[in-house]
Amino acid sequence: MTIGSIESGEVSMARAFARDALAVDAGRLDQDVVEKAKICLLDFLSCAFEARNHPWIRQAICIARQVANGATIIGTGSLAAPGDAAFANATMGHGLVREDMHAASICHHGVVIWPTLLALSERTPLSGANFLGAAIIGYEAGAQIGRALVTADLARLYRPTGIVAPLGAALAGSCALSLTEDAVTSAVAIAANTSSGLNEWPRAGGSEMYFHPGFAARNAIAAIELAEAGARASETILEGEAGLFAAFRRQPAPASIRLFAGARPEIMTVYNKPAPACNFAQTAAQAALRAVRDIGTADDIATVSIRVPEAAANYPGCDFKGPFRNALQAKMSIPFSVAAVLARGALEEANYADIDDIRILRLVERTSLQSEPHLTAAFPAKQGAEIRVTLRDGNAVDQRLDNVIAATPEEIRTRFRTAATGVIGDKRALLLEGLVDDCASLPDSRVIAACCRPEPSERQLRPAS
Repeated sequence: MTIGSIESGEVSMARAFARDALAVDAGRLDQDVVEKAKICLLDFLSCAFEARNHPWIRQAICIARQVANGATIIGTGSLAAPGDAAFANATMGHGLVREDMHAASICHHGVVIWPTLLALSERTPLSGANFLGAAIIGYEAGAQIGRALVTADLARLYRPTGIVAPLGAALAGSCALSLTEDAVTSAVAIAANTSSGLNEWPRAGGSEMYFHPGFAARNAIAAIELAEAGARASETILEGEAGLFAAFRRQPAPASIRLFAGARPEIMTVYNKPAPACNFAQTAAQAALRAVRDIGTADDIATVSIRVPEAAANYPGCDFKGPFRNALQAKMSIPFSVAAVLARGALEEANYADIDDIRILRLVERTSLQSEPHLTAAFPAKQGAEIRVTLRDGNAVDQRLDNVIAATPEEIRTRFRTAATGVIGDKRALLLEGLVDDCASLPDSRVIAACCRPEPSERQLRPAS
């Protein structure tokens, strides 16, 4: 193919994505893939409900334009324009830093895809099977592009979620709406023009990271609606001489990226975080939790040595040792996450509630972080970590995990029920969980979004028979 143009008989990457996606039969997807999508949706909703009172969530809700017959802002009775609701809900889902993770693209796809589809489901009836199938397509596209595009050098400057997630969400939403091939192609291309999200926040202590998925979801909605209105964008937006790969990677795009070409759909390689912290802090913190049982108290610790893959050691904010201006910097910091576990004997949101805890900060000072070649070689298929805690008596405690231990479906359901019950009540929480579980058979998936509002009427929530 001539870069920047399409020769006779050739198909652009964006159009190939559109064709592959439109050819997917949602009713023929493997059951385990569908079940994984449901768990990812429950996990997203869990994070959104639990984060609802954080300042950055209130800020995102504050700027939403409320409209009659709009889309639900999760955990509120407010209805907003679809793009504004998607922005608020994506920010909400990202508010704990516990959203699902695709390691190979260093990206959080679900926190953009689900808000996009939830907003669209309330303006256009979508069957539950179509809703889930579109989400699986979105994960696939975003992950495939991210695998090929994102490097450690790129991720130091730009947020991968902001770069590739708008494309996956735009493809998911435009396919859910059954747009034409031309329109789907344009939706993806328009979304690519919005790719952004800068990584200055870990150093400066800013909170804009929370809004990156919000921008991505709102831009995905805008791209879809522009394509619906007849806007046409550059088909060669991925592989062209000024396209996505040329702009961000400074290299030609791969010869071909095809959806569902691997042994397993990409959503099956997504993991659900056990802890509300950076992806790269997860495994080291889990290893620290295992070490706690062999340590007397935090005062007995002389030094802590942490070994991680190079991608983890070099990701913005992961090596930060303070001073910590906000909880986000602490959640990004591998030394802080490990020190907090060793000091408190737990791995939970409360670890980041007091970033001035002197017990934790003293341990952070005694911590060193380095990359390890064999862990680097195993990444991203495995995300291992090693820690050595040297005690004041000269003894040492070693712990190693070859890979992160993901939250189980049972753990996800438990934290969903706790978070949802606190916002919409226990009956609504159980009803919402049941709607997600039965999603593939729902004639109209909008009941899921409606159930995220406090105290709606039972009659409104029951799917049509």
